[in-house]
Amino acid sequence: MTELARLKFYATQPHPCSYLPDEQATTLFLDPSQPMDAQVYAELSEMGFRRSGDHLYRPHCQRCNACVPARIPARQFSPNRQQRRILARNQSIQVRAVKPVFSEEYYALYVRYIEQRHADGDMYPPSREQFSTFLVRDLPFARFYEFREQDRLLAIAVTDVLPNGLSAVYTFYEPEEERRSLGRFAILWQIGEALRLDLQAVYLGYWIKNCRKMNYKTQYRPIELFVNQRWVMLT
Repeated sequence: MTELARLKFYATQPHPCSYLPDEQATTLFLDPSQPMDAQVYAELSEMGFRRSGDHLYRPHCQRCNACVPARIPARQFSPNRQQRRILARNQSIQVRAVKPVFSEEYYALYVRYIEQRHADGDMYPPSREQFSTFLVRDLPFARFYEFREQDRLLAIAVTDVLPNGLSAVYTFYEPEEERRSLGRFAILWQIGEALRLDLQAVYLGYWIKNCRKMNYKTQYRPIELFVNQRWVMLT
């Protein structure tokens, strides 16, 4: 184990919460001067931390604990009927891992996704700088998983491959292909990839009970939630 007690962390000033409009959020960040080490990252993920760009963070709000870290234990997961249909519907898609880079093809897909799915969020309007700072990071464990049907790009799953699992950083996809359920398919594929790599879990970030956009995360069962400093399995 890395001596996590030696690491330095910094807290932001309270700011408007991106998910719950009536709440103020505070974020705890790992010292940016700390090298982005996969082992440190993996150990912090066990404590509910996530990556955004070059930063590892977790919510540190004084009056609210609504953001609950969630992960899918890959070996215990069993797809339900709807998920099996999504897998069957997307059998023609091929996936390959590439190094995170900026390309006009990736960015155009990202723009379509943000403008059609998240125009009410704090990532709108999209920009090249935002896309690059958030997702295109030259880190040894970072991957862009391309989801293609023949040559057509349908989705990108930005994923970190860690010693203890896959961390699903962000997924963006073709918004006009609603019937495919590409976001859900990307998670199902990552569960399969974790099994192939003999990794423990797929880390999904934070689940918020009263946030409609987060409801999809608990549709994957069993799922583990980080509650009172321990992972609790929901079946």
